[in-house]
Amino acid sequence: MLSQTSLKAIEHEVAKYPADRKQAAVMAALRIGQKEKGWVSDELIAYVAGLLELQSIQVLEVATFYSMYDLEPVGRHKIGLCTNISCMLRGSDEILAHLKEKLGIDVGETTADGRFTLEALECLAACGGAPMMQVGDEYYENLTPERVDTILDGLE
Repeated sequence: MLSQTSLKAIEHEVAKYPADRKQAAVMAALRIGQKEKGWVSDELIAYVAGLLELQSIQVLEVATFYSMYDLEPVGRHKIGLCTNISCMLRGSDEILAHLKEKLGIDVGETTADGRFTLEALECLAACGGAPMMQVGDEYYENLTPERVDTILDGLE
């Protein structure tokens, strides 16, 4: 189900723990699998469970507890806008309204072309650069509607 590159990455994570504790690599295995597949499907959960000698329910418990795992398909670019107090005080409401209008979607939705998914997140720990958003693995701070447009227009 996963590429050899992903399997080697999971093996690398498993090797960080004692042989009888390889289950401790479950979060890393889910992250690696999600990165390759785009989201955490039931099939991926079962596959990771098999790799780590866990029951599928044990992997599902981890996947549903942490918000970083996507349990449904998402767009190629997942936009997470921080809406916590620092960002809110510095204009994240305006940025969220702008994103909704520009993309034609609401929070939790994906554009019809599958390019963007929009999320409102509680805190991304970049209060000094508020308002901020995360697109994939990249953080963008000190946002304005114009800066958001430039960022989005620069994505493939």
